[in-house]
Amino acid sequence: MYQTLLSKKLSDLKASGQYRTFVTLNRICGQYPLAQLEGGDERPVIVWCSNDYLGMSQHLVVRQAMHDAIDRYGAGSGGSRNIGGSHGIFSQLERSLADWHSKEAALVFPTGFSSNDATLQCLLREIPDCVVISDEKNHASIINGIRATSTERQVFRHNDLDHLEESLARYPLERPKIVVFESVYSMDGDISPMAEIVDIAKQYNALTYLDEVHAVGMYGPRGAGLAAQLGIADKVDIIQGTMAKAIGVIGGYITGAQWLIDAVRSFSTGFIFTTSLPPVVAAGCLASIEHLKTQSQERELLHTKTQQLRQALDSLDIPVMSCSSTHVLPVLVGDAIKCKEAAERLLSVHGVYLQPINFPSVAAGTERFRVNVTPNHTDEQVTHLAEALREVFEHFDIPLKTPPAFASAREAS
Repeated sequence: MYQTLLSKKLSDLKASGQYRTFVTLNRICGQYPLAQLEGGDERPVIVWCSNDYLGMSQHLVVRQAMHDAIDRYGAGSGGSRNIGGSHGIFSQLERSLADWHSKEAALVFPTGFSSNDATLQCLLREIPDCVVISDEKNHASIINGIRATSTERQVFRHNDLDHLEESLARYPLERPKIVVFESVYSMDGDISPMAEIVDIAKQYNALTYLDEVHAVGMYGPRGAGLAAQLGIADKVDIIQGTMAKAIGVIGGYITGAQWLIDAVRSFSTGFIFTTSLPPVVAAGCLASIEHLKTQSQERELLHTKTQQLRQALDSLDIPVMSCSSTHVLPVLVGDAIKCKEAAERLLSVHGVYLQPINFPSVAAGTERFRVNVTPNHTDEQVTHLAEALREVFEHFDIPLKTPPAFASAREAS
């Protein structure tokens, strides 16, 4: 019976084009964004959708720090920090993160997902009669943390300040409230009106919880994120981030006032009962963050390359969604099956790896490729990607930004 029930769901998923498959890619150290396909195909593949935004996973300073740490401390951490002990490198990493975001304290988790999930569950359970008010496009880890509690919740329309204020105004000032939002939304590449959200939240006596996972390392002074770039980091109560994207390793964290971080450390079951990061991983994270604090060349080159890629895609009428204003370039396909088939052709014919983004990651009818360049991509690779996308769009009759007849007329003129 159980097999029949689940098999039917899997069959429906496959029929809709939303069934997810893995492409086994072995990244080549020192040659990122190149990777090797598992199996007999010896051609290198160019990766265009990694969250390793700055290529820091390949950086010599990170790799050397990890080599040194594994030789000194071994492979694992020995358990949770409560059971196995809190390694000294965790204190160094948390001080570095707190300094990065100009906060009193920080707390490190094994993943970015768990830092959102565990922190929100903790706060919503420990703060009596709390209401959570969340942007409708917040990602899965935030949604999971909220849904795991019985807390009253409101969802406000994406980046809609009027709807946010309307939601907050329903409750007395003295009732505890948390407003949860992101800086960069990773599927659309847009930015929230952070300063205005913070001001409205404070007006209604609400805590603010900002997810900066797609901004840390790439924006702001010392790469500390968009809140730092806007000069409002001190007004945000909790800044959450990841060490798996621009930092290039793995792990999540929160930063904030000492009393707030101590409360999460003391009450969060998702922190207390989980194995801590291996010291070798923490060492790599620390080395990467300290490098990004003092060196700006990686993020400067990222933004230069992003503009170059935008222009290359635009020149061939590849439809980058207009919502994007960041390093994340969503290329609209609009059909789940074609998106999957297009990804397969990009890989087999052009040696380009792009993962199709389908429902539930994005709304049905807005299926897309989520493209991002890195400082490591060459000018030739940028041109190659644009031309490959154009060929695949034409092959599957996927709409271009400019209708073909108009494009031909424009070229003739």
